[in-house]
Amino acid sequence: MTLLLIVLGTVAAGVGSVWVAAALSLGVLSRYTSHMLSLAAGALLSTAFMHLMPEAFESAAGAHDLFAVFLGGVVFFFLLDKVELYHHGHEHHHEHAHDAHAHHSHGGHAHPAPVAGSEAKVAGGWSVLAGDSVHAFGDGILIASAFMADVKLGLVTSLAVLAHEVPHHMGDLVVLRVTTGTQRAALVKVSLAGTVTALGGLVGYFLVRQLDEWLPFFLVVASSSFVYVALADLIPQLQKRLNLADTLAQLGWLLAGVVLVVTVSGLAHGH
Repeated sequence: MTLLLIVLGTVAAGVGSVWVAAALSLGVLSRYTSHMLSLAAGALLSTAFMHLMPEAFESAAGAHDLFAVFLGGVVFFFLLDKVELYHHGHEHHHEHAHDAHAHHSHGGHAHPAPVAGSEAKVAGGWSVLAGDSVHAFGDGILIASAFMADVKLGLVTSLAVLAHEVPHHMGDLVVLRVTTGTQRAALVKVSLAGTVTALGGLVGYFLVRQLDEWLPFFLVVASSSFVYVALADLIPQLQKRLNLADTLAQLGWLLAGVVLVVTVSGLAHGH
């Protein structure tokens, strides 16, 4: 039963987030796009501090060790962001250098982009898919860890992963739409990358069963991931000078994310 829930949770989080992102990017729910950041931030923080961390601290693991792993997780995700920024900056540097060289070679006249430029763009698209797949695999392991600890934790973790992946997948769909030329192809490719979440869930299920004593530390790593994404990626994008109505809307959607997680947790606990 737990394995089935892990599969359902990972598929819902991995593929469901892609389809929600597609609906938003296609304009069906575009007026709510700006609020997704607030909703995701509230869901992530609530899941980390009200569910994952308390569950980890109820184990026999020491508080000092758990906090050390939490701190290490935050630093790790910070470094991961740095590597990704360097990678993208390196790609853009070569792309701009290539464009400048092509412009100089043609005497400054406008000409169609050469094939090499197109290949660079396609390679960038596959890079996005590779990064998505690795991220999705990690999300699957985190979801499996949560389900192995408690069904309630698994449900709210799946919901949190879905919420925080939506804004990310919206950007991916834009990039893939440029590299593939069609919205349908972009949606299929990002959806396939999202299915890797289920693979991570299966691996996580057997891994956690073999390393049950490490479960509290897996939960803390999941918490550090959610807290870092919320505080480093999502909330900084909300820190803009807004009028009172928009500020209250931001706060309202952030609290809605908290309430949503608490509600799902309560329903799961009731069952």
